[in-house]
Amino acid sequence: MSRIVTQLSEISAQYDALFVDLWGCVHNGVNALPEAVSALQNYRAQGGKVVLVTNSPRPRAGVEKQLITFGVPDNSWDTIATSGDSARSAMYRGIVGEKVWHIGYPGEEKFFEPIGVVEDPVDIRMVPLEEAEGIVCTGPRDPLADPSVMRPEFLMAKQSGLKLLCANPDIVVDRGEQREWCAGALAQLYAEMGGESLYFGKPHPPIYDLARRRLSALGTDIPDSRILAIGDGVLTDIAGAMGEDIDSLFISGGLAAAETRTETQPDPDALTAYLQKEMSNPTYTIGYLR
Repeated sequence: MSRIVTQLSEISAQYDALFVDLWGCVHNGVNALPEAVSALQNYRAQGGKVVLVTNSPRPRAGVEKQLITFGVPDNSWDTIATSGDSARSAMYRGIVGEKVWHIGYPGEEKFFEPIGVVEDPVDIRMVPLEEAEGIVCTGPRDPLADPSVMRPEFLMAKQSGLKLLCANPDIVVDRGEQREWCAGALAQLYAEMGGESLYFGKPHPPIYDLARRRLSALGTDIPDSRILAIGDGVLTDIAGAMGEDIDSLFISGGLAAAETRTETQPDPDALTAYLQKEMSNPTYTIGYLR
């Protein structure tokens, strides 16, 4: 049974580092969440380290710029690990070939900018589907369109035996009051159609390996038993933490606000029913990060 807490400070002394999700926890896709920012600032003031672990397909530098526009101050975190960075490293190692068909929002071409962390990177070229050796999906072209619009192209890709690299395993996010589809929804559809999808964000191990490396680069050697993962996605943040044997704090007022009847705090019965349905067992739960 997940223990419901009212403040991060109730439990934070047990942990030397936090792996914190961004969307739905620290910002809502439009603006920073002030109570969450204050909680992280207070945690850092006590000596704790904050690693922002996000399924954003953007490189770390791109997420830093985005945080500025949302009003998230840089004194509320120490370092960032993105799904995009993890996926880009794999792409430049040639995991889906050199000629790739890109699916994504306009402007996400920065995903294909060269990186200096892969030795002897392959020469990635974006090509039409009929010429591709693999697929790179950073997100849907239209985040409001049902993922099924991709079925005809995915059928052709599957018949050609193309692997799909998914740079963001999230299924949906809430941008303010608007729910949008993410790359994970397309990767899920492709897999359901019989294609092969490769994932590099939460809940899959590569992004946690990256987060640990980023934490270690801060000059601290922190065991998993002293790390707390925080997030609003039971299928990503909490499932990933459980898979890594890391304690977790579930933010019930994010993606599952309706199911958990969260206003300021979750309804205990609704929370229990939701977690049982999703077969999830976060160590702690709170309505909103504060």
